[in-house]
Amino acid sequence: MAGFRSAGSLVAMALSVALLAGCSKESSASKTESLESFTAEQIYKRGEFELENNKKPKDAVHYFGEVERLYPYSEWAKRALIMQAYSYHRAREYEDARGAAQRFIDTYPGDEDAAYAKYLLALSYYDQIDDVGRDQGLTFQSLQSLREVIEEYPDSEYARSAILKFDLAFDHLAAKEMEIGRYYLKRGHYTAAINRFRVVVEEYQTTTQTPEALLRLTEAYLALGMNDQAQTAGAILGHNFQSSPFYQDAYNQLHARGLEPVAAGNSWLTNVYRQVIQGKWL
Repeated sequence: MAGFRSAGSLVAMALSVALLAGCSKESSASKTESLESFTAEQIYKRGEFELENNKKPKDAVHYFGEVERLYPYSEWAKRALIMQAYSYHRAREYEDARGAAQRFIDTYPGDEDAAYAKYLLALSYYDQIDDVGRDQGLTFQSLQSLREVIEEYPDSEYARSAILKFDLAFDHLAAKEMEIGRYYLKRGHYTAAINRFRVVVEEYQTTTQTPEALLRLTEAYLALGMNDQAQTAGAILGHNFQSSPFYQDAYNQLHARGLEPVAAGNSWLTNVYRQVIQGKWL
């Protein structure tokens, strides 16, 4: 019996060596090799090897996919599916990464790796937010997916990272509004600019874009001769961001016209100011 076990071990070792020996071959050739004679673990480990040593992470997907195909109900198949999602993400194949991650969530909703699958899905949206000028649909999808990670898995190791990325994505949306608002402001379209800066103050007030939005509101209202609103915007800016260079700029512009940063009149900004004084804003 001991001799039989020894022989079996030698066969398994030989199979593993054969798998790893193929790592030096071209990717196209390795994908045509027959894997039926290898165990799920051996194929899975070949996928891991490809992922760690190959400059093309997508090549590892082939082996993880074969584990699923040949051993569909095994523990290795479950591991292989989450690794497919990870490999696709490493390869920047974000749509495929989302597909694999969603399949894992649908198939193994109660598994301990479901939180990671959900995080990978959110990350596949987040990592496509590369500049302010692009369509913001991906940003909204990123926010929704990150929120799901935070709400569904609040005690997971991924929740904290999701919160940070959520804040950054939220700031990204505010930055888009600021970009458009500045465009209108430079061209003298003051009402259109005010509408954009108002969105930042009312909907994205916790972002880093708020101080500049209040400065630009001060500028735009001064340009329109709406001094009450300009003073109120300056007052809010001074109350919350007095050390900001944006406040000093707003103060100088108001002072040059004999005005002070104080709440005046009755507008949407005075409502915001009252909330500030009552401690219900920011």
